[in-house]
Amino acid sequence: MPSSEYPPPRVPSPTPQSTLRARSALSVTDLTVHIPSSARSADPTSSPASSAPPARWTTPEFYLYYVVFLAVVPQMWNAAVRVSTVTHPLFWTYQHRLSEGWLLGWRVDVSDHQWRLFRSHLPLLFALVFLHLSFSHLSRLVLPRTRTARARFIAISAVALLSALHGSSLPKMLLILWVNWRIGLLATTEGGWWARRWTPWATWVFNAAVLFLNETYGGYSWGSLSGSLAWLDEYKGLLPRWHISWNITMLRLISFNMELYWAVVAAKAAALPSPLEKVRFSLPSSFMSSGHLLLRSSHPPKFQAAQSTSTSPSATRSSRARDPAPDPAPSAQNYTFTLYLAYALYPPLYLAGPILSYPAFWKQLDPSPSAAPSPTSPITGSTPPQGDPELRPQALFAYALRFLVCLLTMELVTHSMYVVAIKDSGFGWWAGMSAFEVSMVGFWNLIVVWLKLLIPWRLFRLWALLDGINPPENMVRCMANNYSTLGFWRAWHRSYNLWIVRYLYIPLGGGARPLLATLCVFTFVALWHDLSFRLLAWGWTVSLFVVPELLSTALLPASKYGARPWYRHVAAAGGVANVLMMMTANLVGFVVGIDGAKELWGVMLGGWEGRVFLLVASACLFVAIQVMFEYREEERRRGINRRC
Repeated sequence: MPSSEYPPPRVPSPTPQSTLRARSALSVTDLTVHIPSSARSADPTSSPASSAPPARWTTPEFYLYYVVFLAVVPQMWNAAVRVSTVTHPLFWTYQHRLSEGWLLGWRVDVSDHQWRLFRSHLPLLFALVFLHLSFSHLSRLVLPRTRTARARFIAISAVALLSALHGSSLPKMLLILWVNWRIGLLATTEGGWWARRWTPWATWVFNAAVLFLNETYGGYSWGSLSGSLAWLDEYKGLLPRWHISWNITMLRLISFNMELYWAVVAAKAAALPSPLEKVRFSLPSSFMSSGHLLLRSSHPPKFQAAQSTSTSPSATRSSRARDPAPDPAPSAQNYTFTLYLAYALYPPLYLAGPILSYPAFWKQLDPSPSAAPSPTSPITGSTPPQGDPELRPQALFAYALRFLVCLLTMELVTHSMYVVAIKDSGFGWWAGMSAFEVSMVGFWNLIVVWLKLLIPWRLFRLWALLDGINPPENMVRCMANNYSTLGFWRAWHRSYNLWIVRYLYIPLGGGARPLLATLCVFTFVALWHDLSFRLLAWGWTVSLFVVPELLSTALLPASKYGARPWYRHVAAAGGVANVLMMMTANLVGFVVGIDGAKELWGVMLGGWEGRVFLLVASACLFVAIQVMFEYREEERRRGINRRC
């Protein structure tokens, strides 16, 4: 979830060598995926102890916490496994939803439609990754090493891929892409009937309308347009429902147009002769009609801030949040239709992301080492391939290993516990279960949701990394390693969060109007996911649940009370409330809906057993959050700030 202190997407700085030398070979913090922007330079005038308290891992308090972990965590697993056994009275109500598995002769629960679709297509996806990477790297050997040549290959390969995936729906997609591109070019008009300031409105209205019409008309059949075209509907490709993944493409279309618009506004605000006008008057009309424009990319004027020379923490935070992105478009060839097509349809990120802003994508297409930014360069997105530590063979191998471990974890979970099938078996599935068992069915359903999103995102990001493009990491922390509502939304679908902050939250007022901006953001997020009341209720519920954290951090700021002995424990108690609210909101949005969530809480609070369990569960969550606090303090000691 965006916050007023959350800066626009930035280029991650390389980890300082002094910080790397200070770290041991392996650490508990390495369990969390590395994001380049998490590394921060150590202050040479201060020791780690001055920025973080002494480690508590070996204190009596934490030895007690270890005992609690050893006693509770295995029971959390056993409870879900126990209700999934063939001897359980409810097994017959969902056994038809199970499939034959490959692990130890167990059945497997692939009743979740999204996971079943992805899992069944994994061999095809692996073959596609190998084929695309082979041609991509071959093209860089035989074609000129220029941004234009690479963009042309990406655009051609993307169109070829989409023709296989979506068949005869490809012309519909290209038409939408072309109309959006033409809307973006309206930002370059001077006078006449079109005012430049209308371009963002037109971009948002057009893309929202397309999203709504896609859902309403199911991607539009050719037969509904003309009977003579009905034969085209017979070839729909491997994924006929092209409109399902269009919401991801929509984000890239808005990014392209908004960056183009802000570039024009920045040129005007600088009181300099507009480079667009120079191109318009110096190039032939045929060149202009092909879409070649001279543009500069920056944040909107309200994001602009003079470079501050102050080194105070407050000045640094203020500058970090407002610094404009540097100009990523120094020539007339940076907003062509070819580049636009390559960005919007880049094969590794097309289906599900992660989402990369246009300036970041544009920058990373440059094959020259001189394109690499300085460590303090605030370009939106990730560093270019040259010199990027995440593109080194060791880092790629480690990331591939992470993906494999996540995939095997999902297989172990779905083979050993059938919580999705239980949840989908019908109203009243919780009958005969204890409050603990009901809560564990809900908890492990959330873990399955987390894993089914994490695994595709990791695969597609790995694909892009192997192709030399470094998009943001989408899932930073484990779902069970979150206590802050705001931090949770920074870590969950992180690239989408960065997009929201840059293109929606800050333009809506950001920290100046946090409640209004938050409500608008989560309404958009809910409708963007699915045009349904359940997700709309989820968005509004999350917006409501953000309020207690905003109020508590305003009343008891860590900057004022963080050093007090009682503060950590009060914060942990607040974290317990946050966790319960976040679990409720996500159960509503992605698991059981509003009625199901009401019933689950009814089981928890309906009798003395449920109330006792809720108290015990809250105490266990308190212990878990204390460990989460210390985990983040350990990150601080090692020069890591993941901000979630």
